[in-house]
Amino acid sequence: MIAVARLEAGFGQYMAPLADFLLRSESVASSKIEHIDAGWQAFGKAVGGAKASDEAKSQLAAVQALTAMVGAASVGPITVRDLLAAHRLLMSPDYYASRDGGRFRDAQNWIGGSDYTPLHALFVPPPPELVADLTDDLLTFAARTDVPIIAQAAIAHAQFESIHPFVDGNGRIGRALISAIFRRRGLTSRVTVPLASVMLANTARYFDQLTAYRAGRVDEFIEYVALAAVHAGEAAIESARTLAELPVRWRTAARPRAGSSDEALIAGLLDQPILNIDTALRIAGTTESATYRALDRLVAAGILEVLSAAKRGRVWAATDILAELDALSAAIGKRTAAELK
Repeated sequence: MIAVARLEAGFGQYMAPLADFLLRSESVASSKIEHIDAGWQAFGKAVGGAKASDEAKSQLAAVQALTAMVGAASVGPITVRDLLAAHRLLMSPDYYASRDGGRFRDAQNWIGGSDYTPLHALFVPPPPELVADLTDDLLTFAARTDVPIIAQAAIAHAQFESIHPFVDGNGRIGRALISAIFRRRGLTSRVTVPLASVMLANTARYFDQLTAYRAGRVDEFIEYVALAAVHAGEAAIESARTLAELPVRWRTAARPRAGSSDEALIAGLLDQPILNIDTALRIAGTTESATYRALDRLVAAGILEVLSAAKRGRVWAATDILAELDALSAAIGKRTAAELK
């Protein structure tokens, strides 16, 4: 809790961009655990509204689902309606999966083994007729305020994964539940702790810890999540410091004139690191031709990268912020690996 509190207290109020940065990082890492990885450039296209791959759309949907879960937790206890709404968002990009979006499964599922039989499965969740009652019980636990926060979030996540209430998307919604509980209990009020990056760094260990929980070793899973919060919080603080230094670096590289479109765009990049022309026009506050020229100058200075060059749907991104997203994931991975030595 101390590492999370340091992140929130030291940088949560410093800049809203950190909140968006960490939320996107958490969502993308959570998607990667499920082997959905479009890459940051493709993901940036999806964020900017350009034509994007199915994987990029799925990662963007994960951001929207996490945003919905955390937003709901900010105003009240997490409800079944909140879970179903987030799941509907998550499944929406896929035509076939969307048919099961926003509703509990009505068939038996299992984890591991064959696609055709639960024989030799690693885990068989409860039958579908028990899912609604078990989820209600879980959310009653998640609404309590007399349980240590990290323990509550860890247990709620592991129990959600054990119920496996949806046909697909259980991992991403279950990991979003951790962030939602952190927000509901007041451990965070602005930032999202990138716990999924820790889980992604060693997925075998993450799944082993869930198996240990199902075998009754609850304390072991709580300790795992607590250590994950420490690693994620400390690495996120380093990224926050890097982000805070970027505007000075950008101004040095571009040397914008006072009051220019270039200066306005640089000032807005932390808040809006992925731009389409409409967003750029709003930030620059000038004509379309002047805004395009400013964007071209920032590309030439190495501050922006063109992700989509199509005349319609052109998208730019702040190169340093995209790089820092990868750097955060790598830093968390190193911390996780060092712990196991």
